[in-house]
Amino acid sequence: MNLIAHLEGQLRELDERSLTRRRRVAGTPCAPRLVVDGRPLLAFCSNDYLGLAAHPALVAALAEGAQLYGAGSGGSHLISGHSRAHELLEERLAEFLSPHLDNARALTFSTGYMANLAMLTALGLDSGAEIFSEQLNHASLIDGARLARARVHLYPHADLAALEALLVASSAQSKLVVTDSVFSMDGDIAPLPQLLALCERHGAWLIVDDAHGFGTLGANGRGALEHFNLRSPNLVYMGTLGKAAGVAGAFVAAHASVIELIIQRARPYIYTTAAPPALAHALLASLDIIGGAEGAARRAHLGALIEQFGQDLRLDRWQHPAPCTAIQPIIIGANDEALRVSAGLYRQGLWVPAIRPPTVAPGTARLRVTLCAAHTHEDVAQLIAALNLLERM
Repeated sequence: MNLIAHLEGQLRELDERSLTRRRRVAGTPCAPRLVVDGRPLLAFCSNDYLGLAAHPALVAALAEGAQLYGAGSGGSHLISGHSRAHELLEERLAEFLSPHLDNARALTFSTGYMANLAMLTALGLDSGAEIFSEQLNHASLIDGARLARARVHLYPHADLAALEALLVASSAQSKLVVTDSVFSMDGDIAPLPQLLALCERHGAWLIVDDAHGFGTLGANGRGALEHFNLRSPNLVYMGTLGKAAGVAGAFVAAHASVIELIIQRARPYIYTTAAPPALAHALLASLDIIGGAEGAARRAHLGALIEQFGQDLRLDRWQHPAPCTAIQPIIIGANDEALRVSAGLYRQGLWVPAIRPPTVAPGTARLRVTLCAAHTHEDVAQLIAALNLLERM
C-alpha cells in the first residue's frame, strides 16, 4: 500500500467524523481582542486567565532578561544551562508555595507536559509502585503514568469511595494518587481536602496538577492549595507558567527530597535543554503581580465575570455546569453541532473553538469558554447574547 495514500485515508476518516482540527494564526499579542487570520475577533479561548501575557511589565522584563542573559540557555540544566535567572525563579516559587509545603523546593521545566512526565516517572520508578489516576486527568498525567512502568489504577471522577477501596486493597510500598485540581474541560475542582486525608491515612503521595488553578485560585494566587488551605509533606504540586502567569514553562514544588529525586531520575529534566533564562526573568515580574494588589484585583474581576456568565446564560438544550473557575464548558453533544455553533460564533466575531473526542468523551462535544481578567462585562454580555440566540436556532 502506498504510505501517503494510507495516511490520507486516515485523515479522510477523521474529517467524516467531524474530528479534524484546524490551526488559526493570531497576528497580534495574546489578548481578548486580537487579529486572527487577518480578521478582528473577540476571543474566549485563551488560558491567559489574568490577562498578563501582554502586560507591559512582563514585556519589559522579558526584554531586560534577554539583555542580561541572551536568547538561549545553551545546554541542559545539569550541564551548563542553569542560569542565575532559573535559580532565582525556583527560589521565589518555593518561597511562594512554602505556606503549603514542608521544606519546600521548586524545579522549573519548559512545559507542563514535561513536568508531569518528569515527576511521575521519577516517583513511579520505585519497585512495586502503584499509581491511582483520576478518570478525567490531563493527557500529560496519563502519559506520565504509562511511562512510569508502575501499575496504574483508574478511579472514577471525584469518586472518593472508589479510590479508598483501591488504596485499602493495595500493598504497594509507594502509592501515588494523581489528579488535576481544576479539570481543563469541565472547570470543576477536585475534592483535594478529602483526597489529601485519604493519602495521609494510607501513606500515599498526592500529586496535584494545578495548571488551571495556579495564579487564579486563593487569596494570594497560590492556587488550589491556598484555595483549600492545605499543607502536608505528602503533597507534590505542579503549576504551569504559561497560563495565569502569562509567560511559559512549568514547575514542580514539593519537599526538597522529592525535588532532588526528580533531578537525579527524571529523563525529561536531565536530557532537555533549559528554557531561555529571559523567560525565567520575566516570570519573576509575573510573580510580583500575581502575589500583589494588582493580582488580587484581577482575580476579583475574573470572579465577577464568572458570576455574570453563570447568572445570565439561559440554555434549554445545551448543558452549562456553571463551575466557579475561568473554564466554562457549554456541552452540546454531537461533534457536527458543536462545530456548527463554533462557526456561528466565529461569523459574529467571537472565537470559541469546539472541543471534541478524544479530548472529551464521545457524545460530549462542547464549547470551552475561558474567561480572563482582561475581558470586560460588555465582552461577556456579547458572548452570552450570542449563545442564547444560537441555542434557539
